[in-house]
Amino acid sequence: MSFQIKILLLSFAVSVVVSLIIIPILKKLKVGQSEREDGPKSHLNKKGTPTMGGLILIISTIILSAFLYVDYAENEIEIATRLLPMVFVTIGFGLIGFIDDFKKVVLHNTDGLSPRLKMLGLMVIAIIYVVMLVFNFENGTDIYIPFINKYVEIPLWIYIPFAVVVILATTNAVNLTDGIDGLSTSVTTIILTCLTVISIIWGIKETTIFGCIIIGAALGFLLFNLHPAQVFMGDTGSLLLGGAIAGIALYLKLPLLLLIIAIIPVIETISVIVQVAYFKKTGKRIFKMTPIHHHFELCGWKENKIVSVFSLITLIMSMVGIMII
Repeated sequence: MSFQIKILLLSFAVSVVVSLIIIPILKKLKVGQSEREDGPKSHLNKKGTPTMGGLILIISTIILSAFLYVDYAENEIEIATRLLPMVFVTIGFGLIGFIDDFKKVVLHNTDGLSPRLKMLGLMVIAIIYVVMLVFNFENGTDIYIPFINKYVEIPLWIYIPFAVVVILATTNAVNLTDGIDGLSTSVTTIILTCLTVISIIWGIKETTIFGCIIIGAALGFLLFNLHPAQVFMGDTGSLLLGGAIAGIALYLKLPLLLLIIAIIPVIETISVIVQVAYFKKTGKRIFKMTPIHHHFELCGWKENKIVSVFSLITLIMSMVGIMII
């Protein structure tokens, strides 16, 4: 059995065990989801379902990363060290989401973390991650251009803000995709699998290891997040998964590939931007509700159908992404 499968299965097992421990605790603490009154009526019966389930992803990722760091530090210290920046940006984003969720559902502060503080926290973590890649790990400032199969060197003063925007935009897009049982988890797991397969093809061990950790943790969580969900990830989970995707993509120098393989989060984001801009200009709406998965819900699609279709689209585009690198 290859080391990738071993890591993935171990991560999956840890995630399931952590889920079985954390979900009852969240229920006991009555850390329940509140639903929008103006949202799809089918969501009203989800009120009270435990949220902050992203804690499962945080704990699982920390456990596996720590275990593998110690394991690889004995013989492959460089691989172990190169895991650290990806762990940092992923867990860092997850913790920002946790603080926001904690204020909302535990402290009953409906505003949560203020948008300014939230963005500041994410930006600081993103900047630190990019600086670590460029200076500490000498990852360079070049990016891979799909289709033409070439690397283009970007000046440092352009690359750093560009990379930070990629991280923040990716995280926000994944956050917007989280709104239906299992949707964000399914879509992001496929995207992460695509990036991990590319890592295997290119022989980049550290991103392969980290990708398998997050995929396994996400699959374990997905068992409890599929419709009808027993737990929601909250911002804790969506920001963590967004950070993982952006972190691995930048490490691999593939930020532009996200426009292809992360097409669903991209469309979700565009739908919100278009809806807001059109409404401000005309006072009318293009979609029944955004992000766009809610539009399909209000058109009569069942949640499982939306998750299946969006996941299939992501899978197809991920296959395209692998073919063009």
